[in-house]
Amino acid sequence: MNTKLDLPITIFSFGYKYEPPQDVNFLFDVRFLANPFHDPEIRSFTGLRSCISEFVLQNDSGRKCLQHLHSIIKFHAEQLSKNGKEDLRIGIGCTGGHHRSVAVTEALAKLLTNSDFKDITHYHRDIDKESH
Repeated sequence: MNTKLDLPITIFSFGYKYEPPQDVNFLFDVRFLANPFHDPEIRSFTGLRSCISEFVLQNDSGRKCLQHLHSIIKFHAEQLSKNGKEDLRIGIGCTGGHHRSVAVTEALAKLLTNSDFKDITHYHRDIDKESH
Protein backbone atom coordinates (compact mmCIF):
# COMPACT_ATOMS: atom_id res chain seq x y z
CA MET A 1 0.00 0.00 0.00
CA ASN A 2 1.41 3.36 -1.03
CA THR A 3 1.29 6.19 1.45
CA LYS A 4 0.81 9.73 0.25
CA LEU A 5 3.53 12.31 0.80
CA ASP A 6 2.78 15.02 3.37
CA LEU A 7 4.89 17.70 1.67
CA PRO A 8 2.61 20.69 0.90
CA ILE A 9 2.63 21.56 -2.80
CA THR A 10 1.29 24.78 -4.27
CA ILE A 11 0.70 24.91 -8.03
CA PHE A 12 -0.43 28.08 -9.75
CA SER A 13 -0.98 29.32 -13.26
CA PHE A 14 0.27 32.69 -14.50
CA GLY A 15 0.69 34.71 -17.66
CA TYR A 16 4.19 35.53 -18.87
CA LYS A 17 2.97 38.92 -20.06
CA TYR A 18 2.42 39.77 -16.36
CA GLU A 19 5.95 38.68 -15.38
CA PRO A 20 6.96 35.22 -14.19
CA PRO A 21 6.88 34.61 -10.43
CA GLN A 22 10.11 34.68 -8.47
CA ASP A 23 9.18 32.59 -5.43
CA VAL A 24 8.98 29.11 -6.99
CA ASN A 25 10.99 25.90 -7.00
CA PHE A 26 9.86 25.10 -10.55
CA LEU A 27 8.67 27.25 -13.40
CA PHE A 28 7.16 25.46 -16.39
CA ASP A 29 6.39 27.14 -19.70
CA VAL A 30 3.42 25.51 -21.47
CA ARG A 31 3.23 27.92 -24.42
CA PHE A 32 4.14 25.01 -26.72
CA LEU A 33 0.70 23.44 -26.18
CA ALA A 34 -2.26 24.06 -28.53
CA ASN A 35 -3.57 27.60 -27.94
CA PRO A 36 -7.35 28.06 -27.64
CA PHE A 37 -6.90 31.81 -28.12
CA HIS A 38 -6.72 31.20 -31.86
CA ASP A 39 -10.17 29.57 -31.95
CA PRO A 40 -12.80 32.35 -31.86
CA GLU A 41 -15.54 29.95 -30.70
CA ILE A 42 -13.78 29.12 -27.42
CA ARG A 43 -11.38 32.05 -26.94
CA SER A 44 -13.58 33.77 -24.34
CA PHE A 45 -13.53 30.77 -21.97
CA THR A 46 -10.78 29.96 -19.48
CA GLY A 47 -8.95 26.74 -18.74
CA LEU A 48 -11.54 26.04 -16.05
CA ARG A 49 -13.98 25.03 -18.80
CA SER A 50 -13.90 21.51 -20.21
CA CYS A 51 -13.82 22.73 -23.83
CA ILE A 52 -10.52 24.50 -23.11
CA SER A 53 -8.94 21.69 -21.10
CA GLU A 54 -9.88 19.20 -23.83
CA PHE A 55 -8.44 21.48 -26.52
CA VAL A 56 -5.16 21.83 -24.58
CA LEU A 57 -4.74 18.38 -23.07
CA GLN A 58 -6.55 15.80 -25.19
CA ASN A 59 -3.74 15.34 -27.69
CA ASP A 60 -0.30 13.74 -27.67
CA SER A 61 1.57 16.87 -26.50
CA GLY A 62 -0.90 17.61 -23.72
CA ARG A 63 -0.90 14.05 -22.39
CA LYS A 64 2.90 13.78 -22.51
CA CYS A 65 3.27 17.16 -20.83
CA LEU A 66 1.14 16.06 -17.87
CA GLN A 67 2.95 12.73 -17.64
CA HIS A 68 6.37 14.37 -17.56
CA LEU A 69 5.31 17.08 -15.10
CA HIS A 70 3.87 14.43 -12.78
CA SER A 71 7.11 12.41 -12.88
CA ILE A 72 9.48 15.31 -12.22
CA ILE A 73 7.31 16.79 -9.48
CA LYS A 74 6.91 13.43 -7.74
CA PHE A 75 10.66 12.80 -7.82
CA HIS A 76 11.55 16.31 -6.65
CA ALA A 77 8.94 16.28 -3.87
CA GLU A 78 10.21 12.94 -2.58
CA GLN A 79 13.76 14.33 -2.45
CA LEU A 80 12.67 17.54 -0.73
CA SER A 81 10.69 15.56 1.82
CA LYS A 82 13.67 13.31 2.59
CA ASN A 83 15.79 16.39 3.18
CA GLY A 84 13.32 18.02 5.56
CA LYS A 85 12.12 20.79 3.27
CA GLU A 86 8.77 22.31 4.14
CA ASP A 87 7.04 22.89 0.80
CA LEU A 88 7.20 22.92 -2.99
CA ARG A 89 5.94 25.81 -5.18
CA ILE A 90 5.34 25.35 -8.90
CA GLY A 91 4.40 28.00 -11.47
CA ILE A 92 2.81 26.97 -14.77
CA GLY A 93 2.91 29.74 -17.37
CA CYS A 94 1.39 30.56 -20.72
CA THR A 95 1.04 33.88 -22.54
CA GLY A 96 -1.90 35.43 -20.70
CA GLY A 97 -2.62 33.00 -17.89
CA HIS A 98 -6.16 32.23 -19.05
CA HIS A 99 -6.13 29.05 -21.12
CA ARG A 100 -3.19 26.63 -21.29
CA SER A 101 -1.60 27.28 -17.90
CA VAL A 102 -4.99 27.12 -16.17
CA ALA A 103 -5.93 23.84 -17.85
CA VAL A 104 -2.56 22.28 -17.02
CA THR A 105 -2.65 23.52 -13.41
CA GLU A 106 -6.13 22.09 -12.87
CA ALA A 107 -5.24 18.72 -14.42
CA LEU A 108 -1.91 18.49 -12.62
CA ALA A 109 -3.42 19.34 -9.22
CA LYS A 110 -6.05 16.65 -9.71
CA LEU A 111 -3.49 14.09 -10.87
CA LEU A 112 -1.16 14.75 -7.92
CA THR A 113 -4.01 14.70 -5.41
CA ASN A 114 -5.33 11.42 -6.76
CA SER A 115 -1.95 9.71 -6.84
CA ASP A 116 0.83 10.72 -4.53
CA PHE A 117 0.18 13.70 -2.30
CA LYS A 118 -2.02 14.74 0.62
CA ASP A 119 -1.65 18.51 0.54
CA ILE A 120 -2.10 20.10 -2.89
CA THR A 121 -3.16 23.74 -3.22
CA HIS A 122 -3.73 25.39 -6.56
CA TYR A 123 -4.85 28.77 -7.85
CA HIS A 124 -4.74 30.97 -10.95
CA ARG A 125 -2.79 34.19 -10.43
CA ASP A 126 -3.69 36.03 -13.63
CA ILE A 127 -6.98 34.49 -14.78
CA ASP A 128 -8.98 37.68 -14.10
CA LYS A 129 -6.45 40.29 -15.23
CA GLU A 130 -8.19 41.15 -18.52
CA SER A 131 -10.88 39.93 -20.85
CA HIS A 132 -9.84 37.11 -23.14
